[in-house]
Amino acid sequence: MPPGSLARHLVLRLLPAVIVLVVLDLIATWAMTRQISLDAWLLEDIFWSMIFSQFLLVLLFAWVLVSGVRSGLEPINRLSEEISQRSIDDLQPLGMAGLPTEVVPVVAHFNDLLVRLDDSMQAQKRFVGHAAHQLRTPLAGLKLESELMLARQLPDDVRVRAERIKSVTDRMIRLGQQLLVLARVDSSTRPQDSFVRLDLCEWARISGAEWIPAARASQVQIHLVAPDDPVWIDGDPLLLEELLSNLIDNALRYGVGAQNIRLQITANPPALAVEDDGSGVDQADSVRVFEAFYRSPRANAGGSGLGLAIVREIARAHGAWWNLASRPAFAGTRISIVFPGPRIGAKLTRAIT
Repeated sequence: MPPGSLARHLVLRLLPAVIVLVVLDLIATWAMTRQISLDAWLLEDIFWSMIFSQFLLVLLFAWVLVSGVRSGLEPINRLSEEISQRSIDDLQPLGMAGLPTEVVPVVAHFNDLLVRLDDSMQAQKRFVGHAAHQLRTPLAGLKLESELMLARQLPDDVRVRAERIKSVTDRMIRLGQQLLVLARVDSSTRPQDSFVRLDLCEWARISGAEWIPAARASQVQIHLVAPDDPVWIDGDPLLLEELLSNLIDNALRYGVGAQNIRLQITANPPALAVEDDGSGVDQADSVRVFEAFYRSPRANAGGSGLGLAIVREIARAHGAWWNLASRPAFAGTRISIVFPGPRIGAKLTRAIT
């Protein structure tokens, strides 16, 4: 039996206990034969006495066996607990310290599979990021050409086509920007390294003000509700600006009938909520809207289906908790982002409930 094997552990754990039990049985038998007068005992009494002693012996042996097996399987149980607590994005190899030698090859092959899967996913994400980056230049040129065409006098049918080209180009440029953001918030790039301490209230006021012209064009008012004192968090300002932009853009696109968008900041815990008084989100879509490329079949506006997926990934990179509330619990749609507070480098991961 090789060192560190489960069989060796069980033998070393159980053998002393078995020897002790056998010795106790021999001592009990010797005591009975020395102390008991067979003339005074009936055969039935001796029989039941031996049955009782052997029953106790079996119970003790079963207890020793169960405790030995549990102690031998304890490293495997720890491994199972580690796997169950892992994030879906965590593809780091599993620890093999203290595992029985019979299980080590299985875990080693599993770790090799995780490494290859992680390499494949990283290669895919790099490809998406590089492709999105390379498409920016030709798309920008196409947008410029369409804008120059629209600046001239054109026949009506040509103008319609030019406007359609510009609209599609704008949508493609936006999609490329969103893909680049998704590549940037990938867990392997550690966006936490670029975190700075910022006031959530002041940041929301500045970033939200940039959307006032677009909101007025849609006949929607943007309101900010925030405490007077600063609300400090640690985060990446560019990623947080993308998060807020996607939330406001989502409210403008899909908040049918909305007249107001409210940005609400709370201090304890630090949180950002974007609310609109539109038609709301169906309960069946309330969870799936955070999936990449998912668009509700009832959506009446165009989009790539990446907006709320980016919100989820940016929130996850900041260790934040996210939640969506809509009808009938909330009159409209409210998406809340709850931050863990100013803890630079804290790799927290919270899931939606």
